[in-house]
Amino acid sequence: MTNTSDTQPLPAIHPNTATRSQPLPSPDSTTTVVSPKPKRRSALKWAVSLLAACFVIMVAAVFGIITLVYVQARTDEAQQVDAIVVMGAAQFNGRPSPVLQARLDQALALYNAGLAPRIAVTGGQQPGDAFTEAETGYRYLTEQGVPEDAIVMENDGRSTWESMQGLPAVLPPSELPEVLVVSDGFHLFRSELMLGELGYDAHGSAATDSPIRPWSATEFGYVVREAVGVIVFLPEMLW
Repeated sequence: MTNTSDTQPLPAIHPNTATRSQPLPSPDSTTTVVSPKPKRRSALKWAVSLLAACFVIMVAAVFGIITLVYVQARTDEAQQVDAIVVMGAAQFNGRPSPVLQARLDQALALYNAGLAPRIAVTGGQQPGDAFTEAETGYRYLTEQGVPEDAIVMENDGRSTWESMQGLPAVLPPSELPEVLVVSDGFHLFRSELMLGELGYDAHGSAATDSPIRPWSATEFGYVVREAVGVIVFLPEMLW
């Protein structure tokens, strides 16, 4: 027989006080994790922008130099100087090519006008040649009546810069600093830059009878090449 006096009644649980469990997140409430923007893509974009900027600057520089080349080609700076410098061009067994003859004729006209007492002819020889460009110029000018002692030769240069570098040995800039360089118009801007780098005060006078006519497609090709040549020469000027 059960003793009811020892049995304790269980406390009543009120519906409002029951422990409530937290609801589980529904599948639709999943949190989206935003990943950071890849650094690689950002670096690539920066590199492309830099290359594009460099390209634009380079194109602008080339067009700017082309303009300067054309301006110099059309500017005759003939004046009283210490010497005339004739840039070399092709020769054929001691006979000047039409381009070289036009340059020599321009130098001759300047000399006969009394603008300088001396002429420097430049240019070496290509493999197989019997004469240098300078020797060809020397022979041509003496045949036209220029005294031998009024002409000096730079015989070794096989490029514009090589000819310029050999010039001080026969035409010291410390003694004859002011020169008038004669060449085709498109060639004057770069030639004057190089002469200035060597210590000369250079001016330019274009060969007026050159077969490479002003504003022709042929001249434009040479102008573009000269613009590239100026850019290539810039490190020499800076260093």
